[in-house]
Formats: sequence, structure tokens, C-alpha cells
Amino acid sequence: MPDPVRIDKWLWATRVYKTRSQATTACRLNQVLINHQPAKPSRLVSPGDIILVEKDLMTRTLKVVDTLEKRIAAKLVAQYLEDLTPQEERDRSLKRREQHRVNKVFRWPGLGRPTKKDRRDIQKYLDREP
Repeated sequence: MPDPVRIDKWLWATRVYKTRSQATTACRLNQVLINHQPAKPSRLVSPGDIILVEKDLMTRTLKVVDTLEKRIAAKLVAQYLEDLTPQEERDRSLKRREQHRVNKVFRWPGLGRPTKKDRRDIQKYLDREP
């Protein structure tokens, strides 16, 4: 039986997060749940655990297949986790990302922070019906 490993290390090693500090921060912000319980960065995971990760406007559901402490090649990730994220969540996430992209307001670089009037105009633009 493989040894349990810290959740922040596992998330980093399986490339869910780019850095271990990002994984640690996500745990501290309650964006990571292990078996539907909030996870501290030092919480140990073992094979069979279900992990919910809120990242990039999506909640991913991952099952721990095996544990590891060192980062691996992207091709090998499938040996250590099983992605159980439902297709509806993926579709919802895609829709949220598209909405987020559409809601960006263009501003010329170098203009500095928006004034109160600029912010009111931006809010009016965002609140209008498409």
C-alpha cells in the first residue's frame, strides 16, 4: 500500500496547480475538499480519496488512484488520478469563462485607474441587455 502524502504536494505533483504554494493557498481558502471535508495543506491523502477542487471557474472532482511526492510528466498524470468531473460542470464552466471574456471592458494602456465617471460608464455598459 502506498504511503499517504500531503494534499498540497499531491495537487502540485499531479499538475492540478502550477506551484505548491498555489496548492497550499487553495487549501487555506477552502477551495479544496477531501471527501467533502475542508482540507488543510498538511492533510494526508491516500488512494480512493475523492478531492473537489475549485479552480478556473470550475469545480473538478478527482479520485486519488495512487500517491506521489515528486512532480511527474504530464503524460503520466492519468496513472495517479481519475477525473470524475461531470460533463454538465464542464459545460457550465465553459459558459462562465465565455461570459467572463465577454464582460471585459477595453481600456487603453497607460490611462491609469478609472475615474468615478469611468467606473459608472463601465457599470452601465455591463448592466445593459445584450
